[in-house]
Amino acid sequence: MAHLSNLDGVEMAGKLPEVRLANTPFKVVSPYEPAGDQPQAIQALAEGVREGLRYQNLLGVTGSGKTFTMAKVIEAVQKPTLIMAPNKTLAAQLAAELREFFPNNAVVYFVSYYDYYQPEAYVPSSDTFIEKDASINEEVEKLRHAATSALLSRRDVVVVASVSCIYGIGSPADYAGLAVFVDKQKEADRDDVIRQLIDIQYDRNDYELARGTFRVRGDSLDVFPPYADNPVRIDFWGDEIEAITELDHVTGEVLNSYEALPLWPASHYVTAKPKLDHALVTIQDELRDRLQQFNAEGKLLEAQRLEMRTQYDLEMLETMGFCSGIENYSRHLDGREPGQPPYTLIDYFPKDFLCIIDESHVTVPQIRGMHEGDRSRKVTLAEHGFRLPSCLDNRPLRFDEYEQRVPQFIYVSATPGDYEERVTQKQVEQIIRPTGLLDPEVIVRPIASQIDDIIDEVKLRAAKDERVLVTTLTKKMAEDLTDHLLDQGIRARYMHSDIATLERVEILTALRKGEFDCLVGINLLREGLDLPEVSLVAILDADKEGFLRNHRSLIQTIGRAARNVSGQVIMYADKITDSMARALDETARRRQIQMAYNEEHGIQPKTIRKAINDIMGYVTEEAGNVSAVDINKELAALSREEVLRIVSSMEDEMAAASANMDFEEAARLRDQVVKLRAQIEGAAEADVLKDLKKQARKGSAYGTRNPAASVSPRRLSRGQAPGGGGAATRSGPPPPGRCTTFRLRRRFCFRCTFPALLLHFVCII
Repeated sequence: MAHLSNLDGVEMAGKLPEVRLANTPFKVVSPYEPAGDQPQAIQALAEGVREGLRYQNLLGVTGSGKTFTMAKVIEAVQKPTLIMAPNKTLAAQLAAELREFFPNNAVVYFVSYYDYYQPEAYVPSSDTFIEKDASINEEVEKLRHAATSALLSRRDVVVVASVSCIYGIGSPADYAGLAVFVDKQKEADRDDVIRQLIDIQYDRNDYELARGTFRVRGDSLDVFPPYADNPVRIDFWGDEIEAITELDHVTGEVLNSYEALPLWPASHYVTAKPKLDHALVTIQDELRDRLQQFNAEGKLLEAQRLEMRTQYDLEMLETMGFCSGIENYSRHLDGREPGQPPYTLIDYFPKDFLCIIDESHVTVPQIRGMHEGDRSRKVTLAEHGFRLPSCLDNRPLRFDEYEQRVPQFIYVSATPGDYEERVTQKQVEQIIRPTGLLDPEVIVRPIASQIDDIIDEVKLRAAKDERVLVTTLTKKMAEDLTDHLLDQGIRARYMHSDIATLERVEILTALRKGEFDCLVGINLLREGLDLPEVSLVAILDADKEGFLRNHRSLIQTIGRAARNVSGQVIMYADKITDSMARALDETARRRQIQMAYNEEHGIQPKTIRKAINDIMGYVTEEAGNVSAVDINKELAALSREEVLRIVSSMEDEMAAASANMDFEEAARLRDQVVKLRAQIEGAAEADVLKDLKKQARKGSAYGTRNPAASVSPRRLSRGQAPGGGGAATRSGPPPPGRCTTFRLRRRFCFRCTFPALLLHFVCII
């Protein structure tokens, strides 16, 4: 099979027999049929893929159902597909939607597994070295392994990824070639299988079976692959495999049985012993050459530093088979030449795969920028003796290298970038919405009276129970305008980057509920807002050319009023700039096409009616209208032990939400925990938050992972055992007879609006 070949076309060792490879056809399962412009867009894009067109562009307006179109194109062309999104949140949303469309196929999620990541760096001006520090989300790591294992086992795979997919993850030839294949039809000695598992970095743990470990019970071998939800039991009878079964991790119930099964490595950075031995020699050779160079230049400190660090890593590699920061030696371990690009997720795909880039006007520039940012940091490390120069080859792909590896692209955006417009061989438009809604009417008015005009417009909309968005150019202007609107008796709030993520969601929910009528913001009002109650978007100083007022930003902002049948946009400007003209012309063109279609088919546009709890339904569910003051009074009546019991349960829920990638829910729980623990312990909130972060961090990307639920020093000082017990046992319902408004789905009530910083420092990768 092509997808089990390396870049030179050589078949990988240890692949699954061809007859056992899963090849289920892609099949979209949905109660809806394509409507509006979707049928012609699906047909045109699918034909372009079949004709071998390398670049296609889907120009889809807001609310036109672009995700459904993607799914139907994948179904039509039957190709393994990589879908790239600009951030983790959007990637998670896409993956969730596509899993619903493809319940019988593999839809996997591949993003950076770091919740927190501080790369190693050196600041020469202050002689400061910053050690690498990271917190690994083990659930996301499981999904990364699931992606690579699925790509090597079947063709019906859709991978939804961030730009993390262009970073090195180790050779697919080694990953596939070192897999342990257990087959009931072939003889296998139990001890040999155990040794093979250890070679691919599984750990033996006979007490707690966690992902990446195995345990031995007589003739039974239990293995918990890092990509699986449940462990696998292999029953031996002498040199024969009697049974291969999947067990429920909790109950031990048999869920499935297999005739044969591959056990993929526990790490993407696995290397065969001969290659590792050769890598030790080449690393030593490079170290010797680099030390000679440093000594010749009189850089004795750099030479001593490099020798000490590298020799330690070599000892770890020779003894243990891995070391902290092993990815910096990937060029030697893979056997690549200097400057040769690393292996990435893209190399795990078959040669005929399809790549769809969502929000391409944002994602493509991200791909372009990854390489240079990574290189500048590592050049400094290499120059000052912290790393060998070969660390520069542990890098993301350059844009040209990325393009060489992808056979066919479909760019998806409402506002395609210059690059996409230049290279596309076919542009497909998806302008007609299934709901019949039109792009909003756009009006241009002079700047002189823009504030007074906005006040009049907000009052008109408020009388109709509609909402208004106002975009400014600066944070200070947004805050000052909000104060002025409040002085004029208008219910208004502002939102910009200083507002914490969870608080932004609360503000948007309050806007939809009608708790206020006007929201003032800057760039946060451009993309990703689903606010059907908004009938007016006002753009202040629209003629000030720049990033916030270029034609793409203007079109995206105009789209915020496209979900209301009365949608209207007012641009305040004294002149029509080139960006304004392009945005006005494009909006008018789309609106004309939509009106003609509706008239031809007798469609009457209707405002989308979407339940407000779609955004944060869990906030108010079961909680009732309980105020923060009431909750604080109830808390004051509880004993310390009872409050600790509630907090401990909340921490469990926080960890579970984080594992499920529900970061907003986890962040909200985190804020409540920090607030309560600070009050209980008499400590500063910053210290409590720092303690929580320490519990979550687990060392480097290639070190031993600590248990996720480590115990803080504060809890130990109160006499609580690491496994539970004591006054703050992490289990059990609230004390009987107490008010249950504290709990929402067994959590503390969320009605309090505390500042909410993200639990995870989520980068775009």
